[in-house]
Amino acid sequence: MTVLTTDRLTLTPVAVGDMDELIGLWADADFTRHIMGRGLSEEEVWFRLLRDLGHWQAKGYGNWTIRESDTGAYVGSVGVLDYRREMTPAFDAPELGWGVAPAFQGQGLAYEALQAALAWTDAYRLEPRTVCMISPDNTPSIKLAERVGYRAYAETDYKESRVTLFERPRAVAG
Repeated sequence: MTVLTTDRLTLTPVAVGDMDELIGLWADADFTRHIMGRGLSEEEVWFRLLRDLGHWQAKGYGNWTIRESDTGAYVGSVGVLDYRREMTPAFDAPELGWGVAPAFQGQGLAYEALQAALAWTDAYRLEPRTVCMISPDNTPSIKLAERVGYRAYAETDYKESRVTLFERPRAVAG
């Protein structure tokens, strides 16, 4: 499995050892308010972790755990995903997803991690584009998506919540 590094971060495929930090992150109402609108239970976090572990096994890509390289502090996650979301229009390309713990927001770490994941995706995936979905109320994530090249292409409902769908063409080296 692929490990990515940046100037300040190390991204490793999600692992069972991340569970305690994931429980803390997903219980945080500030973190989850634009994602699901509520904190998650330990059981729900465990099922998410199992899904993410299986994702790497089934697809060869998935969520990376983001840690500060110097301190090892848990920052959040970023990933290339195929969650087969039930919505219209359906995703027809790999989905990028990211989330940074509130204590690390505003430091450029999400941008740094997302850039690393996108560089890997552009180099190793052959699809012509990637997609993501963001709550229209999540202004910081929308600005980040636009900063790395995503543009809105549709609005829809997903699990009874309004979301904006974004797409980004694959960057071609050269």
